[in-house]
Amino acid sequence: MSKAAAVRFEPRKTPVQARSSASVEAIMQATIQVLLKDGKAKLTTTRIAERAGVSVGTLYQYFPNKRSLLQALLKEHLDHVALELEITCEAVQGASLARMAEAITSAFVRAKFRNIDASVALYAVSDDVEGTRIARGMHARATKAMTAVFQTAREKTITKPDIVAATLLSAMAGVSRAMLEMGVTRGTMATMEKELTVMVRAYLEASAVGNIP
Repeated sequence: MSKAAAVRFEPRKTPVQARSSASVEAIMQATIQVLLKDGKAKLTTTRIAERAGVSVGTLYQYFPNKRSLLQALLKEHLDHVALELEITCEAVQGASLARMAEAITSAFVRAKFRNIDASVALYAVSDDVEGTRIARGMHARATKAMTAVFQTAREKTITKPDIVAATLLSAMAGVSRAMLEMGVTRGTMATMEKELTVMVRAYLEASAVGNIP
């Protein structure tokens, strides 16, 4: 895709006033609601505007088309995941590998599924709006934060922390995708977090100096 085409999908206008912010939030929430109720095949800007209680013209002030709106929603979701991981990694600098595993896993699951319905809806449209490209930004930020914190582990040193971070993040993302496809609930989310913590801790400890032949 050309740079010109990519730019076309960015929001037209950044909300700076309270009223504008409220309109954008209403539009985004309405998009999720219409997706869940009617499915992506019936998702239109007209239906979104009606659900949000705004005119189609107001919607177009911020998003030139449906695609740009969905991309903005997905980016906001993934930016939140990256931010939660960055904050968590900073908070556990110098901690044990076990503590890092617990904190990072919890932050990922909490951020990824803060709104299960929204996560399901966004996953359904991800492939249609270049979700992989958008996810690269989150992956890069999270990998950088995890790489840095692994180098501060209290009792051991992780070899190749960048590779370990990227591998763990990919593994957690893969599990979350599987859960979305199977139908995640609050109950299964708690189980997933517990099992992921075991996996992350075991991998971190195996990757530490002296644990791999």
